[in-house]
Amino acid sequence: MSDDRRHTGGIIGAIAGTVLGGAAAVGAVGAGRARSRVVKARAELEEHESAHPSQLGLLPRGRESSVAADDGVRLAVEEVDPVTPGAKPELTVVLVHGFALDRRCWHFQRRMLAGLTDPAVRVVLYDQRRHGRSGQCSARACTIAQLGADLDAVIRTVAPEGDLVLVGHSMGGMTIMALAERHPALFRDRVLGVALVSTSAGDVGTVGLQRAVLSHRNPTVNVLGRLAHWRPATVDRIRRLGGNAMWAAVARFSFGDQDVDPALIDLVDSTIASTALDVLTSFANTLSTHDRKAALRGLSQCEVLVAGGTRDVMIPYSHSEVIAAELPRAELLPLEGAGHMAMLEQPGEFDAALLELLRRCTHRSQVLRRLRPQEAGSSSRRSRLRRPRRRA
Repeated sequence: MSDDRRHTGGIIGAIAGTVLGGAAAVGAVGAGRARSRVVKARAELEEHESAHPSQLGLLPRGRESSVAADDGVRLAVEEVDPVTPGAKPELTVVLVHGFALDRRCWHFQRRMLAGLTDPAVRVVLYDQRRHGRSGQCSARACTIAQLGADLDAVIRTVAPEGDLVLVGHSMGGMTIMALAERHPALFRDRVLGVALVSTSAGDVGTVGLQRAVLSHRNPTVNVLGRLAHWRPATVDRIRRLGGNAMWAAVARFSFGDQDVDPALIDLVDSTIASTALDVLTSFANTLSTHDRKAALRGLSQCEVLVAGGTRDVMIPYSHSEVIAAELPRAELLPLEGAGHMAMLEQPGEFDAALLELLRRCTHRSQVLRRLRPQEAGSSSRRSRLRRPRRRA
């Protein structure tokens, strides 16, 4: 068997195991050899998680509501006001999560942003359709274009005024690109900054782990999708039976450091486990056909941070480099050794870069407020206010 066929077979087995929690994952990621380590890590986590210093996923909730998408799907939204009571936010930061996750994946960023006083920010988080607490829809409505429309609906409903910074991870970054494609004027008039983390502008299904699975033509994806549709309860039982194997697969494919805090693995594992299998397969085709390099031009007036883990096997770091090449004024941040969940794995470095982005946006916002009464054509001024940065 060729190396390429062996690699593809291992990937398909890993995905099947991650979704179903079955023996395939054990073979694909070496969970059998590491089983004792996995069981020990889970036991230690269960013993100490109540006192875990980060309290992952257990931050106090903000103001919760739901927003109706243009097709009627209800989107679960959370708003967190500035930490100083009565303070007027200088920016509204919208956090957009990725595939098979929910808003809990922004734990560290939500905690950092909620405590900021300089600048004072308002934070908006929401669950993508068919994820987390948001509503269900047909497979036909599981497209990145629709996700862009959903983001538009969230902004129009809970953040209709003021300057914006959009932060997207993985499929969330693609969602922001779809919004730029759909509503370019928003990025000229209100979106001052964009952060794209572990995401891609296109060709997702041609390299990395995604190549073997992200297609409606893939027989494994088709079989899993049909099985989930016909026998969802059976599939859920199978997934629960393979808890340790699934947990090990999540560790292997979501993180670059295999000695990562087990609490982080458990958080990602819990979001994937709570996502129905047919949801995972419904988004496969739209991810494989995603191509929005042209939409990146809509971000050219914004401050942009592009970040990615150098050990990301889901969406390789090269995709971040491609995005940065299309936006030469963007800041490119390689998170050395991190995997796909880079903002969870290396929150310190990512949050520092995000804070710098917010401060640059605040500076621009203050300058623009002084200029706007003098002349209406603020978009041309915004292009002169860019302060490009790039990290080695």
